[in-house]
Amino acid sequence: MDPSSSSAAVPAAAPAVGDGGGGGGGGPAVAVSSAVAMASRRFQHLLDRSTPHVGRRWLAFAGVAAAYALRVWFAGGYYIVTYALGIYILNLLIAFLSPQVDPEVAEVLGEGGAALPTRASDEFRPFVRRLPEFKFWYSIVKAFCIAFVLTFFITMKRQILHMIKYRYVPFSFGKQRYNGKRVASADDLTLPKD
Repeated sequence: MDPSSSSAAVPAAAPAVGDGGGGGGGGPAVAVSSAVAMASRRFQHLLDRSTPHVGRRWLAFAGVAAAYALRVWFAGGYYIVTYALGIYILNLLIAFLSPQVDPEVAEVLGEGGAALPTRASDEFRPFVRRLPEFKFWYSIVKAFCIAFVLTFFITMKRQILHMIKYRYVPFSFGKQRYNGKRVASADDLTLPKD
């Protein structure tokens, strides 16, 4: 049985350098390292088991995205986090929809690119994405989870309320326009009557 593929108990860690070889076990650093390695293996095992279940994975993503949307909706803020998340999602989507080999570049370099087979001996190559579906799903779920955590720390609510209060907004309606200083006229210089 291959020990790297089994989910059996993890063997004890080797003593740390400078331990003296005494039966101390290595201290808290080794224990933390061992726990992180165990958690990483279990997480990777869950990812490996979820690979063929495309519909369930995307349903889980919809739940994560809904949780983030509800958090942002009820908290009433986090525009910067959501903006950065949107840009990252757009970047992932472009990579997901793009071919791995750009046909125009391949044509210029003479590599042939993604041409259809012309002879029976030619191999047909289907559309190969630059970012595979599983990596796209994993990256987008990870991005939403990170953004959800960031909503507990990053806020610009105070700055945005200040901008709205003083009408320092990116759109022009409702802004007061200044035409410069008014010149005093003779009508404005009337003396008060006693």
